[in-house]
Amino acid sequence: MVTAGEVARYLDDLLETGEVPDYPGALNGLQLDHVGPVRGIAAAVDVSLSVITAAVYAGANLLVVHHGLFWADRERIVGARYERLRQLFSHDIAVYSSHLPLDAHRSVGNNALLANTLDLEPSGGFAHFQGVPIGVMGRAELPTARLVERVRSAVSPWGGTVTATAHDDRRITRVWGICTGAGASTATLQEAVSQGVDTLIVGEGPHHTAVDAPDLGLVVVYAGHYATETLGVQAIARDVSERFALPWTFVHVPSGL
Repeated sequence: MVTAGEVARYLDDLLETGEVPDYPGALNGLQLDHVGPVRGIAAAVDVSLSVITAAVYAGANLLVVHHGLFWADRERIVGARYERLRQLFSHDIAVYSSHLPLDAHRSVGNNALLANTLDLEPSGGFAHFQGVPIGVMGRAELPTARLVERVRSAVSPWGGTVTATAHDDRRITRVWGICTGAGASTATLQEAVSQGVDTLIVGEGPHHTAVDAPDLGLVVVYAGHYATETLGVQAIARDVSERFALPWTFVHVPSGL
């Protein structure tokens, strides 16, 4: 038998949770303990009532997620937030969350796994946050339209809808960058230009990034915040399952973004 605390310590070590900076409210690690022991694992991108219900149905009492329960220093426990916690306590479900550490990891991270799915080999880090690379970048010489199709194939099983900024069939991608989730920002676009990236693959971003991209010589491929972040939680749940001999399942609840 294994406790949620033991699983959390293993994942914290694997993901180098204490060494990767994140937003103040991310609260990476074990967010909610339980009586236990762990009987099964449910992996999901987000915590929602639908996800919790599916975890209960699957017989899982450890929820491993990318976007956790808390994002602010102080939050009132009312409404939907109260109901989520009530359901988690009622069914003795622990919650482990990993945000940027899971994005950044070089083998089980969202960015590295997406690159692998696209048959791209990273040669360095990209999309730095407080000096730490969260995304990946590398070189490849192929038609940009073909790369866009690879992205579309990679995210379609997870409900991702791909939109790319203007490019023609003759354009060749030579340097690419990946930053999953809300990866398109003014800072990311500026870093892409400074690093010679010509094609940027992200989950989503503000409207202005699509306006700015052609003027900066970039193609930005928006593949869905949710869809680009389904890979990491599945990878770490599978890893924990193998290490501790526990069943696991992926709870697929697309956000629509």
